[in-house]
Order: sequence, then structure tokens, then C-alpha cells
Amino acid sequence: MQKVIVTGGAGFIGSNLVDKLIKKGIQVTIIDDFSTGKRENINPAAYCWEQDIATVDIDILTQYMKDVDIVFHLAALARVQPSIENPLPYNEVNIKGTLNILLAAHRAGVKRVVYSASSSAYGETDILPTPENAPTNPLSPYGLQKYVGEQYCKMFSEVYGLDTVSLRYFNVYGERMNLEGAYCLVMGVFAKQMLEGKPLTITNDGNQRRDFTYVGDVADANILAAIHKNNLNGEVFNIGNGNNYSVNEVADMLGGEKTYGEKRIEPFETLADNTKAQEELGWDPQGDLPTWINKYKKELGI
Repeated sequence: MQKVIVTGGAGFIGSNLVDKLIKKGIQVTIIDDFSTGKRENINPAAYCWEQDIATVDIDILTQYMKDVDIVFHLAALARVQPSIENPLPYNEVNIKGTLNILLAAHRAGVKRVVYSASSSAYGETDILPTPENAPTNPLSPYGLQKYVGEQYCKMFSEVYGLDTVSLRYFNVYGERMNLEGAYCLVMGVFAKQMLEGKPLTITNDGNQRRDFTYVGDVADANILAAIHKNNLNGEVFNIGNGNNYSVNEVADMLGGEKTYGEKRIEPFETLADNTKAQEELGWDPQGDLPTWINKYKKELGI
């Protein structure tokens, strides 16, 4: 792995991955349209092409992928609730954009595409911890679109011979996560509210539990999937820490006053069975949420 492309490389997860790749001496090209990514996240050692993957010219994209070993496909419109409220742009980026990446990678002779999938593919499940072969039942356009992306990856492996692998992320947190906007996750929302001296707003009753996974561990999983010696042929791996906390517990770790109100349709609990990633990829997540939150609070001064 000498030369790679990272789509969404200016985003929260993508920029953390880019930094790790560059530290390993790998040549990185970022493709990002900055709809959610930030220019300050760009590693100066990477080349950045500002481009929308849903509207890109396939021939030009294919040229960018010539001589590239691995494509890490992280670019997406993320978040469940905004996709429910406005599904059309999500469909364009998350399905059409993914198809564009796969087709160009095939035409350019890329060795492997590592696709950022989502645990939202499972929807509500009674199988906990949840293995990769559990039934899928997405509860949102975003969850469905990310699952369709997995199916496209598997089909491209079977029909076109493009090696692919899909990593189902569980609730990623860590450095550079957004503190505002539609793409802000619960911990970012809470942090911003604490900085503003406001109570922490909790949807439903706050007893819903999530498997929170550290962004550095997610970046490591991408690299391990990229360098795996055998063809992966569309295999799916859970990338989750393997334990979970309730939203109320996260709020208590931060220490703010809580307020309840908005009701949302969402899975009650997520918990990854990460045995497959540990055994086949050699992935060993190190993140510990309470430890990180204590460090984060000191950094924010809250």
C-alpha cells in the first residue's frame, strides 16, 4: 500500500485515517466536497481534490484512481434523523456516489475498496451482541442507503472482480467530532450544550444504549482491512468496541443537567459482536469512553 485515495478525508473519521496513513509514509489523495468536512482537518502532506462524488465525471475520477492501490470510501451524508427528514440528497451521495467510486475503482484497476458501512443496517435487533450474520432491518433512509452500499460492494467483487470490504461502524466518537450542525452526534451535542451552560437535551427516555467506538480504533480497522493478504470479496466486519453505555450514562459522565423531550424512532440498543474483526483482521480496539470523556472535558474546560 503505497498510494491511496480517501473519500471524505476532510471529515471527522476520514481526517483521522489520513493522519495515520501519512505517518506510515503513504501517499494520500483526499476527495471531499466540504459539505460537512472542514478545511482545517486536511493534513498538509495530503493532496486534496475538492469534488462531489455524486456529480463527478467518471472518466476524470477513473484517472485520479490510476496507480492507486486502495480506495478508502468514507464520503457520505451521515446521520439518521436528517435522512428521514430529507432523503433525496442522502440517496444521491450515499448510493449514487458509492456506485461512482466503485465503478471508477474497477476501471482503474484499484486493488481494494474499503467501504465505511454502518451498524444502522441492523435496525432494531434482539440479537445482542450483534454478529455480522444477524438480520438487517434499517429504520431510516440513511441505514438503508449504507446497506445498499454494502450490497454494491459485494456485487462488484462477484461480478467485476473488484476486491471490497465493508466495515460497519458503531457510534464513533473522538477528536474532531462535530459540535454543531445536522451531523453532530450525541456527545458533540452534549459538549456544545455544556460549553453554553445549557442542559443536556435527551431524546426518548435516555435509557437507549449505544456501543461507542473510538475514532482511532476505526482508523486502525480501515488500515488492517486494507493490508489483509487474502481477497475479502465483499466481506462485512463489525467495528464496535464490544460494550455499551446508555445516553443517560454518557450525560452523567459529562456531568450536565439533563432535560427530556423529543421522541424519535431509533433502535433501543446497539452492541457489536466484534469477534470476526478481532480474529480475521487482528483488530483490537483500545478506546475507553469514560477515560476519553474525562480527558475531553479537561480540553474543553468543562
